[in-house]
Amino acid sequence: MAKHDVRYFAHEGLSNMFSHGFMSFAAIGITVACLLIMGTFTLVAVNANELLRDLEQDNEILAYVDDSYTEAEAKALQKKLEAIPNVASATYISKEEAMEAFTAQYPDEALFQDLDPEILRDRYAIKITNLEQIRQTKEAVEGVAGIARVNAYEEIAGGFITVRNVATVVCVALIVILFVVSVFIISNTIKLTTFDRREEIAIMRMVGATNGFIRWPFVYEGFLFGFLGALVAFLLQWALYEAVAKGVAANDALQLIHVIPFSQLWGPVAAVFAGAGIVIGVGGSLSAIRKFLQV
Repeated sequence: MAKHDVRYFAHEGLSNMFSHGFMSFAAIGITVACLLIMGTFTLVAVNANELLRDLEQDNEILAYVDDSYTEAEAKALQKKLEAIPNVASATYISKEEAMEAFTAQYPDEALFQDLDPEILRDRYAIKITNLEQIRQTKEAVEGVAGIARVNAYEEIAGGFITVRNVATVVCVALIVILFVVSVFIISNTIKLTTFDRREEIAIMRMVGATNGFIRWPFVYEGFLFGFLGALVAFLLQWALYEAVAKGVAANDALQLIHVIPFSQLWGPVAAVFAGAGIVIGVGGSLSAIRKFLQV
């Protein structure tokens, strides 16, 4: 493609975009809305996945050993526990060690400092591999002879898994719906341009202009719609994400939630926004011009 052709196509595409001010604004606006909603739910799903990974590393199942077991018998349970599927490790904690950890956690409570370790039980702190299988793992640990009771925070894990799954499903559904809507609006915006220029297009075809030569200005127009929509959506997404992150950090009730800094995400987000915006814009333009190029 010659340099003068590129300049011509770019000029024509830019002129076409400004010739339908309101519809051009609507096309860019719907692209921004599509990308912003898609990005918001995607980032929620990404943060939920990160929280699940943190929980998988930090969350423990506490398995309490039967009081009738000696220390040697209690320690012998380690191999049985570590052989259970989804168990990453099982660490033995004696009564004395449990008491030391307890008093260290509450150093200002004088009442706790004089407790007898005998009131506690020997236990195992069990790390798991997949948090989604916490219920099955808990049941398997309860089935080990010598384990009297098991504590597992299934509700917390289940809550994060639900958030992640819902965000993923909603994200996919909205992406599909808004993608179709965006392509439709951009397609109709460019159809207005092609309709106004139908006589010019007919003359160009009569003098031998190729379909590609006729199509490229509209492709540039769609590209500009998509690129500008992606740029505006990215800036809005950045501002929204930072505002939510600051709100979560300032709320004492949400200290359990760790929001990934946007500085770690901006590259992939920018790339996805740019790619999706351009695909929406160019796809809409190609859809619009196709019928006018049919012989």
